[in-house]
Order: sequence, then structure tokens, then C-alpha cells
Amino acid sequence: MSRAYRQIIRACLGTFLLYLLYRCHRTNDGILLTTPSQDASKVTLNIEINPNSLWRKLPVRYPVAEVQPLPVTLPQTLPKVQLADSKVSRLNLDPQTTRQIASLAWGADELAPLSSSLRNKWGWGATLIDNLDTLWIMGMHDEFKKAVAAVTHIKFEDTQSPEINTHELNIHLLGGLLAAFDLSADAKLLGKAIELGDMLYAAFDTPNRMPIIHWNARKAVRREEQLVGESVLGAELGSFTLEFTRLSQITGDPKYFDAAQRVMELFDNKQDTTKLPGLWPVSVNAREGIFDDNVFTLGAEASSLYKSLPGAYALLGGKVPMYRRMYENVTLTAAGHNLFRPMNPEGKDVLISGTVRVVTADNGNQQIHLEPQMQYRSCFAGGMFALGGALLNIPGHQEIAHKLVDGCIWAHRVIPLRIMPESFDVVPCASQKSCPWSEWHWKQEVWKNANRLEPEPDPNLNVDTFIRDHRLPKGFTGISDTAYNLRPEVIESIFTLYRVSGREDLLDAAWDMFQAMQSATQTKNGNAAIGDVTDEGGEMTLKDSMDGMWMSQTLKYFYLMFSPPDLISLDEFAFNAGGHPLKRPNE
Repeated sequence: MSRAYRQIIRACLGTFLLYLLYRCHRTNDGILLTTPSQDASKVTLNIEINPNSLWRKLPVRYPVAEVQPLPVTLPQTLPKVQLADSKVSRLNLDPQTTRQIASLAWGADELAPLSSSLRNKWGWGATLIDNLDTLWIMGMHDEFKKAVAAVTHIKFEDTQSPEINTHELNIHLLGGLLAAFDLSADAKLLGKAIELGDMLYAAFDTPNRMPIIHWNARKAVRREEQLVGESVLGAELGSFTLEFTRLSQITGDPKYFDAAQRVMELFDNKQDTTKLPGLWPVSVNAREGIFDDNVFTLGAEASSLYKSLPGAYALLGGKVPMYRRMYENVTLTAAGHNLFRPMNPEGKDVLISGTVRVVTADNGNQQIHLEPQMQYRSCFAGGMFALGGALLNIPGHQEIAHKLVDGCIWAHRVIPLRIMPESFDVVPCASQKSCPWSEWHWKQEVWKNANRLEPEPDPNLNVDTFIRDHRLPKGFTGISDTAYNLRPEVIESIFTLYRVSGREDLLDAAWDMFQAMQSATQTKNGNAAIGDVTDEGGEMTLKDSMDGMWMSQTLKYFYLMFSPPDLISLDEFAFNAGGHPLKRPNE
């Protein structure tokens, strides 16, 4: 069965990737590349770095007094993460459908699947770079060669947008280039990674060496002063670790590691001083190094920071214990405050992750309030607990991982389209050990939630009518965002937990999920985001949007789910927040 699964997934993925290739092939025909090696770690690099490149010759305003080198002590022998046995076998798949879609957005940053139009934020062909490693993983090496040829012509100093989100650039494009190099050993990709890394490094040229997230590259070239934000997402600020560490490991230049490490040392110093010690607030003052906001979540606007912690520990071979300590503190606090069991009629013993708000009362005491709203992006947490628990040998984290993943699967299955919405509210159980279903209590909470934002509660609100009109599954008290934007977090966690535990029912769960997504989102030119997943009458609105994460992450994780364990082994690679596997050094 898994053979057929992979054939279908590869076909879906390849359709878009090869439509991209078609457009680039018309302008880049005749560019030939040497066949990439299978192991980048065994290749002697022979690459010339142009010292006169734009970003290398740019004068530094705030130089670093002493660059922190990569740790040179012997790496620890980290525990094996993956189970050795697997019933899934490798196979060759027909990439024809994949080829159709792949050509469509070639050279563009994103495809609008309904109108077949192209969208560009930067004008660099972000979709292509974001999917280089996907082409290699799927064995489409001829298409990979053409893609590399196109990428080598990109000039990162030329951008259509004056303002660049350095966080997005880092996790998607730098991560994509590094992963493709780690898989193929093609030095041309490393050259482009260095170019982009130097560009991003320029955004760290600030008084406190904190990076500017919303950074204007044109102003930087003109030497105009830019300030670090006073209110930025902590996840964006702290998301450079994996990519910058890997770039230093490959090139031997410690400046990238030093830049990211300085940021994470600030997070380490602040971790126990926040209003919810152990977690960092969603928003931080990067200019002053102040972490005093009161909202804490594992979901939207925070996930990329937390998921990087076990990956950084693995990528550095356990030689920087700071990342173990940070992970342990995060998970201890999250398990005690953010994770909760939702009441459901099936009596499923599952966990989901909510948002915590710390409020200061009139008497000065701080009160911790759980908002039982589940966000699709918080479903990464199951994979984080599974990987971190195995990597750091914390057995209790595996039980949490299973319950978190099962909670996300449950939320998919109770929705009419069998696809979880972007965010929804549930009834938290008073106890994680016992949680009997109460129809009356559920409807009371639906009434409260329906009136929560109203100036005056409506005593005559008919709860049964409200439930029917809003198509609320039993256990849900509201759905604040009915959309599904092609996100990867659920299948990412299912894949990680499966590789760690070998739990076979996860294969069926993943396949059912893929079928539901494909059935609801497929269009002629790709897959479209859904406006309302609760509409089972076939009238749900499709958005003219297909975010690059659908191919670079969601479909990739589905593909790897049905692949043998030696294809991108979690003992050999660490996935970044953009779904790109970075090679863990052997030494």
C-alpha cells in the first residue's frame, strides 16, 4: 500500500515542480551541470568566494570584538532517534504529474493556483529554491540540475521588494540552499548560500548585534541607519541558529555561528526572567533586550523558535549544552501551563496546546490564564516532544508526543472535510486523568464563547441553532478561523513520531489526511487553500493562494512518511523551521 501512496504523493508534488522547470528551461537551456555527489560531507570544497561581492565589501558599522568559534570539543554520542526496522520499501515513482505543476511557478516566488498567475515578494524564484531539496529527495536529478542552473543566475542584491523579512529569507531560501548542497554536494549551491548568508549577516550590523527582521537591503547598500525593532516576534528573532550554524560548519567561517549564537545567548539569559519562566513571550523588544510581554504560545508566531532547539542540539553534536537546558525548560513550562486535555464525546485521552496570558491583578499578583484555543501551527509540538525526548533521553516526553499528535489527528477527523481549521476553541478538562463527556457543559461553554466578544450577552441565544449554523463538532465551542492554508505542522509531527516510535497506525492516519487534503484542495494548476473546512456541501471557498510550504514542507513530509527510514534519517539530518534537512556532522 505504501508504494501506491508514494506514487500519488510524488505525482502531486511533481506536477507543480516541473511546471516551474518548463519556464526556466526556456531561458536557461544549454546550461549543463556535473552530476552531484551523494554525500556532501565527503567532498573537498573548491569554491572561490569573491571578496569584492556587494555584501562582503560593505563597511561594518558595529564590528564584533571577538568572533565566537564553533565548539571544538569532541561531540557527545547522542542517542539514536529512529527505529531501525521499517516495513516501508523504497520505490521508483512516475513523476509526470509533479512535472506539470513544477513548471508553473518556475522563477516566481509563489503560484496563484486558480488564476494561474505568478506572485513575487522578492523576485528571486523563491519557490524553486525552496524545493531544490524536494527534487533531490524524490530522485528527480535531471530536473534538479536544471533548477540549480537557474538558481545560479539569481542576484540576491536585486529585489522587487525594498523591505525583506530576514526570518523568512533565512528559513526558506538559505535553508533550502544549504539542504540542497548537503544532499548533492553541488558547490554552485554553496556559493549561492554564502552570497545569501552574507546578505543576511549584514542585517546583524546593529549596536547590540540583534538582527533587523524587517530590513531594507537598499538602505543597507546606501549605508542608511536602520534600527532593530522594539516589537518583534521572538520566533523571528531566534530562528537563525540552524542555518547559520550549518553555514559555518560547511565553510569554516565562524562569523555566521557567532551571529546566531549571540541572539540565542540572550534568549538563554532571559528564559527564567519572563512572566512565564521557561517560555519566551510572543513579542520582544529586540532593541533593548526586553522580554516583558504577557502572551505565551507554542502556536502561531512562536513555533519556529521552539522547534529549533532539539535540532540545534543535534546539529552541534551536543557540544553546546545550552540548547538542552533551553529545551528542557521550555517543555517543562509548556507541559504545566499550555498543554491540556480537551473534553470530547469519544473520551479520547489526547492533548492540545493553548495560549497562556499572564495578567497582573489589582493587588500586583500575577494570574495565569489559559485560553483553550488550538492553532494549526501549534501541532508541531508533538514532533518536538518526540524528537527532543528521544534525542535527550527523556522517556516521559514520548507519552506527551503521542497524545499531542493524537489530538491533532482527532481535530482533523471531527471536521466535515476531515481537515483541521487554522484555529478553534474547545472545552479544557478539569483533569488530564479523567474527563467524562457532558453535553450540558459543552453547550454552556458554546454559549459563553459565542457571547465572549459581545458588549451584552444574549440570554436568548439558541445554542443548538448556533452549533448547527456554525457547524461545530461536539467538543468545539467556536471556530475563529475556518480556513486551511495548506500547512505542514500536523503531518510534520506524524512523520517525526512515526520515525521515532514506529507506530503503524500513523501510516493510515497520514494517508487518510492526505486523501482529504487532496480531494478538497486540488485544482488544475496545483492546490488551493480552503476558506471554510466546515462546509461539507461542496461549496467551501477556495482561495487563489498556494503558499510555497505546501510543496516544500507539507507534501515533502507526506512523501517521507511513506519512505524507508534511511531516506533523510533523523539520525543524520536536522530539519529547520522551513522543512529543510540539514546534515548533522559526523565529527
